[in-house]
Amino acid sequence: MIPVAEFKQFTEQQPAFKVLKPWWDVLAEYLTVAMLMIGVFGCTLQVTQDKIICLPSHELRENLSEAPCQQLLPRGVSKEMGGLREVSGLKNDLDLQQYSFINQLCYETALHWYAKYFPYLVVIHTLMFMVCTSFWFKFPGTSSKIEHFTSILGKCFDSPWTTRALSEVSGENHKGAAARRATATMEASAGPGKASEGEKEKVLVEPEKVVTEPPAVTLLDKKEGEQAKALFEKVKKFRMHVEEGDILYTMYIRQTVLKVCKFFAILVYNLVYVENISFLVACRVETSEVTGYASFCCNHTKAHLFSKLAFCYISFVCVYGLTCLYTLYWLFHRPLKEYSFRSVREETGMGDIPDVKNDFAFMLHLIDQYDSLYSKRFAVFLSEVSESRLKQLNLNHEWTPEKLRQKLQRNARGQLELTLCMLPGLPDTVFELSEVEALRLEAICDITFPPGLSQLVNLQELSLLHSPARLPFSLQIFLRDRLKVIRVKCEELREVPLWVFGLRGLEELHLEGLFPPELARAATLESLRELKQLKVLSLRSNATKVPASVTDVAGHLQRLSLHNDGARLLALNSLKKLAVLRELELVACGLERIPHAIFSLGALQELDLKDNHLRSIEEILSFQHCRKLVTLRLWHNQIAYVPEHVRKLRGLEQLYLSHNKLETLPSQLGMCSGLRLLDISHNGLRSLPPELGLLQNLQHLALSYNALEALPDELFFCRKLRTLLLGYNHLSQLSPQVGALRALSRLELKGNRLEALPEELGNCVGLKKAGLLVEDTLYEGLPAEVREKLEEE
Repeated sequence: MIPVAEFKQFTEQQPAFKVLKPWWDVLAEYLTVAMLMIGVFGCTLQVTQDKIICLPSHELRENLSEAPCQQLLPRGVSKEMGGLREVSGLKNDLDLQQYSFINQLCYETALHWYAKYFPYLVVIHTLMFMVCTSFWFKFPGTSSKIEHFTSILGKCFDSPWTTRALSEVSGENHKGAAARRATATMEASAGPGKASEGEKEKVLVEPEKVVTEPPAVTLLDKKEGEQAKALFEKVKKFRMHVEEGDILYTMYIRQTVLKVCKFFAILVYNLVYVENISFLVACRVETSEVTGYASFCCNHTKAHLFSKLAFCYISFVCVYGLTCLYTLYWLFHRPLKEYSFRSVREETGMGDIPDVKNDFAFMLHLIDQYDSLYSKRFAVFLSEVSESRLKQLNLNHEWTPEKLRQKLQRNARGQLELTLCMLPGLPDTVFELSEVEALRLEAICDITFPPGLSQLVNLQELSLLHSPARLPFSLQIFLRDRLKVIRVKCEELREVPLWVFGLRGLEELHLEGLFPPELARAATLESLRELKQLKVLSLRSNATKVPASVTDVAGHLQRLSLHNDGARLLALNSLKKLAVLRELELVACGLERIPHAIFSLGALQELDLKDNHLRSIEEILSFQHCRKLVTLRLWHNQIAYVPEHVRKLRGLEQLYLSHNKLETLPSQLGMCSGLRLLDISHNGLRSLPPELGLLQNLQHLALSYNALEALPDELFFCRKLRTLLLGYNHLSQLSPQVGALRALSRLELKGNRLEALPEELGNCVGLKKAGLLVEDTLYEGLPAEVREKLEEE
């Protein structure tokens, strides 16, 4: 016999595909195996045994086909001999080859085609059923998606993260149920109000005993966490790809409809022709010249067996057809192109699991017929909440408290600062570092501060640089009176978190971002009215006027910094309301003149007008109304000269005029007797007025990157000079009077035309080799005793 295993290639599939085979497909598969065995058994008998046996008929009839075969049998002659009955038959005088010839000829001509080919038809029909059942597993357009899906499904089902996520949720649900039971117990125990205090305490304490801890879940190692992270990405891409079409759904319907049509066709013609399988067959062939007979009575040796196999086969086909009809009913009765995870969302608490459609939904419906646990575990990887939990867990494993402590540094304020940059999230381990005073988060998206933030009891400064953050209300209360400094940098100022403006204890607020086009002219911000303690406000944007909300804090603002990135700032009259303002910075605001509103700031101490378009500073005379002004920064502009009435600024201590276009300085500058710092580097100065020697309080003088060819001897009368920067000029010699500057500790001479250094440098007792910036050849040209003095500790 031919073993059934030889046909296994027709139904061979990957074991993983079984999840997409519902019970009716499994039943149909077993039915096709049974039908195939019937066909193979019949074919084996057909090949190995005689098909038909014929005997000649001695009666001649004109229409032999209408005569029953029984009448064609020869009637024997019986004789009674001694009580025994002897039966003898007719002799035909045919040899074996003639019988064989007649058997083959009658088999081909007299036997009905259905009786001859029934086993082969069964095999062919069964193979066609097998092909139709598994066609969508083989077709290139569908098999690739099925293979990809089953691969991802198996990994999701076996992933340790799936078990952990569901266990955490079940633990939370268990706690929530226990808490509800405790609440119900408390309400039931309240009674009419006659319970004693001891009983009330007992009611409050006892419910805690029913709360049990969730089962312990094994922590994921780094490799498992990375694998789970990769699964989230695969599921997202697969869903996006599969939800676009419905080829799987369409192919499954087509093959099912084809099976139903074949079922009806096979059933009808089998019922019609099954009666043609008869045991006795009359045969008439013109073979009288060869055998001497023209009519024969034949016996189809396997007719009884084939008829029973046929009825058995028809029974299997009927059951197979009923499964196909049920499949069609299931396909068209239910909305299989939509799949809802509502029950999973209710059970797991992951409310963000999305519903799916098209082929993705159809495959999930098929999986539910196999085991609904698969879709439940698969849904974990469709949830962004689950993904964020995984990212959080991986972050916590990667950034341990010990590793974070290594990143702690002292910032410019002397605070212990932790800086985290470009992380996928905020590690929970950060909140175990209670010693942190400043937290700087840069390029970290979608931050939601957890309750653990309340552990940072020393936190005073928070920086959110391109890191949008959400803060629960309970934590807003925690930070409201604790946080002193906050820095927020974003693309547009509308992205600034609203909770920032509710921190009433805030003293410094630094905002950086562009105004959106529709708000650029209005330059509005969220109200700063609640920030009663705000003293420092820094705004880097593209506003065309000072934000109106600044006037809300005008009464107590001490420092205001507006950095406009080159956009022209027009309306500045609102600055007059800043009565107690001490420091003002108007950087890159496109100013061409010094704003008159500044002269009304009587408490102003420092003014910075860096990187504007100032050409003339004739208004400098009005600064005499700012009697407390000590620092004036006019650097990085296009100022060509300094007016003579600069002498009126006698209270000025620091004057920055670097990076301008100055070629001369007025002699009246020497009357600013309070100057301690003068920076006029990066200009075009060719000479200095001797009156600079009148600046007896001058300690820092920067003249680098000019065109000075000589220095006036009067300059060395400034005996308090500690820093003198003369690098990159055209000096050919340095006056020996430099030795009079005994307080000098830093002297820069690089980039000049000096041929030698004066020996009098040895008299500058405060000057050491580290503070002398000069070419090595010039330094080696100094006398040995001078070098020894400079190299002394």
